Amino acid sequence: MRDTESVGRPTAEQIERLFVGSAPRHTRGEVARRAGVTSELAERIWRALGFATPGDETPAFTDADVEALRRVAGMLGSELLDEATVVRMARALGQTTARLAQWQTEIMIGAMLDTAQPPGDQELAAILELSRELLPDFERLLVHVWRAQLAAAGTRLLAMTDLTAETVPGRLTLAVGFADLVSFTRVSRELDEQGLAELVENFESRASDVVATHGARLVKTLGDEVLFTAPTPETAAHIALELIDQLRDEGREVRVGLSYGPVLPTMGDVFGTTVNLAARLTTMAHPCTVLVDQGVAGAVEGSPGLVAQRIRRRPVRGLGMIQPYVLRRA
Repeated sequence: MRDTESVGRPTAEQIERLFVGSAPRHTRGEVARRAGVTSELAERIWRALGFATPGDETPAFTDADVEALRRVAGMLGSELLDEATVVRMARALGQTTARLAQWQTEIMIGAMLDTAQPPGDQELAAILELSRELLPDFERLLVHVWRAQLAAAGTRLLAMTDLTAETVPGRLTLAVGFADLVSFTRVSRELDEQGLAELVENFESRASDVVATHGARLVKTLGDEVLFTAPTPETAAHIALELIDQLRDEGREVRVGLSYGPVLPTMGDVFGTTVNLAARLTTMAHPCTVLVDQGVAGAVEGSPGLVAQRIRRRPVRGLGMIQPYVLRRA
């Protein structure tokens, strides 16, 4: 590592050169012209990636931006993808990598800086230098993990797709689960900002580990709540019970709702009545309890170690009368 004692405060240009490779030198019109796409398409892609639109005469684009747009032009020219699909893919890439970059930056800052004190020039220079050393390995790891996640997504899709006549076109039949931290509002008032952040991160990491262990998918996290999907009700049931046990061992209570049926996958999320029902069951559940619908209850009947006990029917706004079941270990 370089001697950071003699290094001044990093500049925006140094950061850009480290991560992008060159300083901005092209305007909007120039980058579109050099890449062989229209200015309108270039602007749509830029916005979809999550970046602000610069002025017409502002050099805001690098040589790497030109090369990226050339690849887009190649895909459009060979008719591999249409324009609408390219923009949607750009939005997916932009939103995901923006969160990843922000998250990783926060981890680095938390590990290297005293967040109670303003960072000095030497500390900032040290972070930049460490980033320089780690960047090649992180870049290779990112591509590898992305490819592995594509393989996992494709395998899940293959396993979950049901081509029977009962399947709704464009939908998948999945088990959907919501897990909700109990008394989160009250607890959040008792904690400082750092304590609240640690609580949320611990909950999300626990949920992520349990879901991944069972080969399911964590769809999204909402602070005190997580949404996950599983290929079978039995898998979702084991995830719910294990998550409750793990958090209870740490002195936290969680409640879970599970439903099974068709869902509409869109933008990495899932939608539909099955998802809404799982959310409603979660709000009805007592602490450290799993409530499930008839689809899950019927599927786990006879499964080793699982039992679903019917309770009284409940009216649910937008869904009418539903029949919940309490899921327990046999």
